Amino acid sequence: MLRNREVQFLLLIMCSISFISMIVVAIFSIIGAVVVFIASALLIASSLLFTRWRYRELEKLSIYLRQISSGNYSLDVRDNQEGELSILKNDMYKVTLMLSEQRSLLQQDKTQLTDAISDISHQLKTPLTSMTMMADLLSDSDLPPTKRKEFTRNIRIQLERIDWLVSSLLKLSKIEAKTIQFKKDQILVKQLVQKALEPVSIPMDIKGQTVSIQGEDNVTFLGDLNWTAEALINILKNCVEHTHEGGVIAISFSENALFTEIVIADNGGGIPKEDLPYIFKRFYKGKNASEGSIGIGLSMAHSIITSQNGVIDVTSNSEKGTRFRIKFYKQVI
Repeated sequence: MLRNREVQFLLLIMCSISFISMIVVAIFSIIGAVVVFIASALLIASSLLFTRWRYRELEKLSIYLRQISSGNYSLDVRDNQEGELSILKNDMYKVTLMLSEQRSLLQQDKTQLTDAISDISHQLKTPLTSMTMMADLLSDSDLPPTKRKEFTRNIRIQLERIDWLVSSLLKLSKIEAKTIQFKKDQILVKQLVQKALEPVSIPMDIKGQTVSIQGEDNVTFLGDLNWTAEALINILKNCVEHTHEGGVIAISFSENALFTEIVIADNGGGIPKEDLPYIFKRFYKGKNASEGSIGIGLSMAHSIITSQNGVIDVTSNSEKGTRFRIKFYKQVI
């Protein structure tokens, strides 16, 4: 404790004051000088004991901080007493909790990143293996032209699938990392629906499916037209894929004081009950998923909608089909 310059300075000041006081009192009374000496000694001793106690408390806090820096967040240094030292202890405990939470979040991010890399590797492994085998077969000079043409076409299909997968993952990663600035334009829902139907119109014609649209022309919400259309396209693709030939896809939209609602429903085979809680999870494929399904479209739709102050839920029935309900709230509550 005496190594600290502030303690040395304090001790010097107190001794100087005591010495001067004794000299002044000694001029008038020797007994008074003795009393001043004893009182000064007791005060100096009390001050040193108190200072020593405070330095011990600070040393405990220093040890606490070293343990925190080594990763031990289980310590509790809270103090319910009053005073600056107690306030410091409580503030340090709050910082410890914050660091512990941040560490947990970082660990979750690492786990999610590891899982994502594992899922991506799994998704890419199958088409890459297939293309490698077909490339080896194409190197055979005796391969019939029809087979060569078939393998070339299959390689092109697999390359298009990989391109779509990489592009979708890039979009999804940007959305989840919040690096995309969504616009807040006043969007006509009717215009949004028409834009989203364009990419799925040909698959619907091939399967002989029809679409019905209900809603007033002036229904709007604040959002990003292109990104929201991307979300609706993925939902519509799912409906087209799981609706039988000649089926119907119904789109309705409405608006009230709290939110704008868009409902997309089909009369297909529905989603199994056990799959419903997981259909918005990345790379999740339900029991009724098609062979070429990757399980990323609905996950992207969910991320786009929730990033724009919206929510999406789904209900499904094997007899009535599947219904996606989207709500864009007008303000955050």
